[in-house]
Amino acid sequence: MFKITPKQKAICEYYKELKEFKRLGQVHEGTVKIAFQHLLESIAKQSQWVLTQENTLKRGKKQIRLDGVLFDNANLPRGYWEAKGSKDDLNKEVQKKLYKDNYPDDNIIFQAPERAILYQNGREVLDLSLIEATNLVKILDKFFNFKRPEYERWDLAADEFKSQVPELAKKVLSLIQKTRLKNKPFKTAFNSFSEQCRQAINPNLTDAAIEEMLIQHLLTERIFRNIFKHPDFAHRNIIAREIENVINKLTAQSFNRDAFFDDLKYFYKALEDVAATIDEYGYKQHFLNTVYERFFQGFSVKVADTHGIVYTPQPIVDFMVKSVDEILHKEFGKSLTSKGVHFLDPFVGTGNFIVRIMREIAAKSRMDLKYKYAHELHCNEVMLLPYYIASMNIEHEYLDLMGKYQPFEGICLADTFELAEGKQSALNTKTTKLKPIKKLKLDIQ
Repeated sequence: MFKITPKQKAICEYYKELKEFKRLGQVHEGTVKIAFQHLLESIAKQSQWVLTQENTLKRGKKQIRLDGVLFDNANLPRGYWEAKGSKDDLNKEVQKKLYKDNYPDDNIIFQAPERAILYQNGREVLDLSLIEATNLVKILDKFFNFKRPEYERWDLAADEFKSQVPELAKKVLSLIQKTRLKNKPFKTAFNSFSEQCRQAINPNLTDAAIEEMLIQHLLTERIFRNIFKHPDFAHRNIIAREIENVINKLTAQSFNRDAFFDDLKYFYKALEDVAATIDEYGYKQHFLNTVYERFFQGFSVKVADTHGIVYTPQPIVDFMVKSVDEILHKEFGKSLTSKGVHFLDPFVGTGNFIVRIMREIAAKSRMDLKYKYAHELHCNEVMLLPYYIASMNIEHEYLDLMGKYQPFEGICLADTFELAEGKQSALNTKTTKLKPIKKLKLDIQ
């Protein structure tokens, strides 16, 4: 619950900044919006929310740019902000943004220095002068304390999910181990998959690690199938397809996965309901990163700790990509789009770094992106769940940028540390169903 008062320091500072801008004769949107930005940032800190600026959303073939989006600590977009200058006709701007440009209207403030209009659930709920601090507090209070039922259910379901996952994982493990002893087709499929993983990932990979892969798949497959609207992903993605072959043998006799995970249906439904409220694919990705973190915090605290299950914030990813581009220009006389410049993310997580590079390349040349995507973008991920997300993230981004689906061959389910030590062999696609580790032979700059 956000508590906002007229005498709050952030409110006083807002009016102080506006007074200074007015003294300097500054009325342009680009300048005066800074005061409201600082105000939103200050209030958001109460609940560890973050205001991100200049957010681009896709609306069909066109893009819109919001001045700010507030994200909570689950990476869910809680509110939107669009700023206007002192001389703008706010009514006309609101109508244009909502009905022509298709701006989000579930919780958005359209703000000018002396006036603000708040839309929630698709309708105008407040239109107030901001000359008086009491009106500013009123509109901010309603904006920050807006609650979506889907989000409230998600908060409860996420805690329940974390508490139930360890016990369910134990039950699945017991079932797998018993079935390996009694069910010959399952044992054969399990052993075959294990051998492929040892060839492609690590020759010392244990049966316990393979069992963990199967458990993760069983616990999360519905998430990807329903949230990303890829019902055939388990058949398109090569790792998922091999795992599904093993799972099919497991479920062939007396095991029904939907019935087995009945206790988690409340969580899955809450997750799907929240995802349905998020139009932007990128925002959905941020949310799924949080789901992934919470999954492993419940599934295995040890795994979460040892693998560093915390993702690099998007602003830092943006900075890294821009920095690489600048260094390429200054030190090598090249750019992100230059042929012969390869990019390798050794710990790709959910693919944010590769996706950000793709956007930067596409902005300069779509033909260069086509070549880079096929030949010069590479990444590794040692864990199955983020490998899934990264595969979908990267392939969906290519589809979005190029208008054509193409599988991404540059991602490998591999331990980069093992690769660096020369313990992992490069394989030929004709002898294995898993992706070969081609990066060993590349001269990567």
